[in-house]
Order: sequence, then C-alpha cells, then structure tokens
Amino acid sequence: MPFVPSIPLLRIGDLTLATNLLLAPMAGYCDVSFRLVARSCGAVGLACTDLLSPEGVLRQTKRTMELAATCPEDSPLAVQLYGCESDRLDDAARWAEDRGAHVVDINMGCPVDKVTKLNGGAKLLCDPDRTLRMVQRIRAVLKHTPLTVKLRLGWDEEHIVAPSMAAKLEEAGVALITIHGRTARMRFSGQASLDGIGAVVAAVKRIPVIGNGDVRSPEDALRMIQRTGCAGVMIGREALSMPWIFRDVWSYLTTGVIPSPPTLRQKCQFMRDHFYNLARFRNERVAVTQFRQQVSWYAKQMTPCRILRDQMRLIDSAGDFELALERFLEWRGEQQTRCATKAGGV
Repeated sequence: MPFVPSIPLLRIGDLTLATNLLLAPMAGYCDVSFRLVARSCGAVGLACTDLLSPEGVLRQTKRTMELAATCPEDSPLAVQLYGCESDRLDDAARWAEDRGAHVVDINMGCPVDKVTKLNGGAKLLCDPDRTLRMVQRIRAVLKHTPLTVKLRLGWDEEHIVAPSMAAKLEEAGVALITIHGRTARMRFSGQASLDGIGAVVAAVKRIPVIGNGDVRSPEDALRMIQRTGCAGVMIGREALSMPWIFRDVWSYLTTGVIPSPPTLRQKCQFMRDHFYNLARFRNERVAVTQFRQQVSWYAKQMTPCRILRDQMRLIDSAGDFELALERFLEWRGEQQTRCATKAGGV
C-alpha cells in the first residue's frame, strides 16, 4: 500500500512554510554561516537567529550584529529576542520588523545563568502575569510580522506553567508556540516530556504548537508528532553534526523513506561550506578558531576520524583547513583499500 502524506501546511500568521521543521536558535552555534549549511541540505522550513539582546540590537554592538547577520538565501528567518524590559523589547521588535524579519520570537526557554540572572529566558516563566503584559505590548507594536514564543514547561517540576501560559499567549495574539519538553531546572538532562508537550497542544485552540527536545532521528520526529499532536518539530543539537537531518525527517514524514546518508566527501563539503561561510560573514581568523573547536560536531558522523580531529585542531589558515580535509580523505581511502585487500585475501 503506497505511503500517503498527511502533514498539513504550517502557517505562522500569513506566512506559510515549505515544511513543518524548524532549526533551533542554539546559542553560540546557529549563526548565518551554519544556517546556510543546514538549508543547503534541504527541508528547513524556518530557521532562527541566535538569542539577541535588545540592548545589543539597539546599540548595534559588533557582537550582536554578527549574530543578527543574514542574507537573501537565509530565508525565511525568525529573529529571536530575549530580556524582560518591555520598552527595549518593543524597540528591538520594531528593529527586526523594519529589517525584514519574517517572524519575531521571544525566548522564554533559555535556562543559561547569564540569561536568567537578568530575568530573561526561562525566568519569564516565574511571573506569568507580568510576562503576558510584556508580550501584549510587543505584539501591539508589530505592524505585520507574526510574534511567536519559545517556552519550557516551567521553571521546575513544581511549577509547570506552560499549558496555562500558552492559552493566554494565544489570546494575546501570539501566532505560534514552540515548547521544549523540559523544565529550566533540567537544562538538557533527562528526557523531554512528550506528555508535557501534548498538554500545551491541548491548551490552545487555533495556533500551531511546535515540539522541541530529543529529536535525534526521523523516527523521533514522527513519534513526537503522533504522541503530542504538535504541528511540527524544532531540531537543535542533532543538526550540528547532521545538518541533513531535516532532509531525512521530511522525507520520512511525507514518504516513509529515509534517504541514504551523504557520502564522506559530501560531509566534508558541508564542513568546507561552513568554514568559508564563516570567512565570508566574519573573517578567516574566526573560521579557523571556530573549526578548531567545532570539528568534533561534524566528526560524530565521520568516524573513524581521529586524524581529522587532530589535524583540524592545528590549523592556522584556510590552506591548513584544506590540507587537513585532504589528508583525512586520503587516509580514509587508504583504510578502505586495506580493508578491501584483506577481505579479498580471506
């Protein structure tokens, strides 16, 4: 019996996405350089900037402008803001809209101390009434751009507020809610609660809810959608080592088939694209520094690869980067030849 696609189109206000798969706003990783790599693999319905500080946006600090950088190929794009001061968030939301953001998102889920100590991120869950008033003000200043919110279940297990907040946020004009199925106290430990995500889905009447947390495979994505009734999934950490996961998930959701994984050379090309994106939007020195540290993400899908890790941590230029990839591919080719020779002699 042929597979029958049953995934409805995902709409955020007047914006219709090509897929119901979203790339998470991972602090320190999800800049335009990486977003373009993920998009090149296919099936990213919406990507999001790193968390942007309203103060940094309005002062146009160098670091914030680097995090906010985008380009025509990086579309559609949500700009994510964090903080707790309505006036500054209002102004930052207008700034994002004026610069063409397709969506403005308010982060209410980040559990990192440097964000929560300033009463931003998941700390907003601790004062729902004040947070709701803040959202109402932000929504009122946007002329046409949909406002969305990213939540966690609550600050801790004793204070699960996401379902009640979701219902009130919908009434306030929020167009979509993303819910990470953990509390702030959990950070990234334990397992994301599908029941918790399902409770948020059940709490709203019209707007879509996106599930987030522990989607590491196409099967995980389907399980989340079937168990919770969510309209789509947001994928974060797994995309750092497998930027083609969106392609795989979308194929599985719509055809029941998971494509063959990229070849080793294709995976190396993703690394190359990421490196030169960094050089384009920042500079070569930043590309070198980041790849010394981030090679481990790509390496997870390229084992055996000790020589790649070792070589990449020593690079000092684009030339060194190319040489490290070349040596790795040569070494893997030699490994395959040895294995084939040994197998032929058995």
